[in-house]
Amino acid sequence: MTIQSEPPKLYLSAPHPCPYIEPETASTVMLDPNYHIDNALFSILIKAGFRRSGDTIYRPHCRNCEACVSVRIPAREFRPSRSQLRTMKRNTDLTTSLVPASFKDEHFDLYCRYQRWRHTGDIMDHSDPDRYREFMVDSSVETVFIEFRLQGELVGLSVCDLPEDGMSAVYTFFDPMQPRRSLGTYAILKQVEYVREMELDWLYLGYWIDGCKKMSYKTQFRPIFGFVKKEWRLLSL
Repeated sequence: MTIQSEPPKLYLSAPHPCPYIEPETASTVMLDPNYHIDNALFSILIKAGFRRSGDTIYRPHCRNCEACVSVRIPAREFRPSRSQLRTMKRNTDLTTSLVPASFKDEHFDLYCRYQRWRHTGDIMDHSDPDRYREFMVDSSVETVFIEFRLQGELVGLSVCDLPEDGMSAVYTFFDPMQPRRSLGTYAILKQVEYVREMELDWLYLGYWIDGCKKMSYKTQFRPIFGFVKKEWRLLSL
């Protein structure tokens, strides 16, 4: 095993258009991609507001903006709302299982159908299998998939990292022909359930921006904590 005595270098991206707040520009701090990130170091970084996308570990670092807030749900304290309980009831006929992160044709086919429906032509449109592998499968940290099946047919999949104190939701995609099931919400509810079963503490949901409609679903799960001013605080919403 190679021992890395020096901490990883950090690189700041060039300013680019912010995908969430127009007409603002954004910048991102990224760890040296050649530095080996094991699960222990990743667990420290995620508690400091970092996130993983493919083999990139990053955190927003904008000069005049701190709108992006890393958020996490305390799994032991979380209680589903009435709406979320109804979502759970609608999906009692689904089976879920944790499986190793790997490339499977049925995963990729479902992903492409989801992309055509939700993200055609934007930065998340990874319809090339090699790009899909880089984004979903390749990982230097402990990563699992959660499969959601209806009578054996794959209808949803969540990509989740496993830091030492819980689970980090990287990405979820699902069958766009099942809108009544609210599979995105159901996936988060099951992730919380898995964190509890593991007797761990947190489900990390990535970044949230107050007032951003694309991210508003995250604050429907309460209580929820945000990494604000370099510490985790209960968000008052």
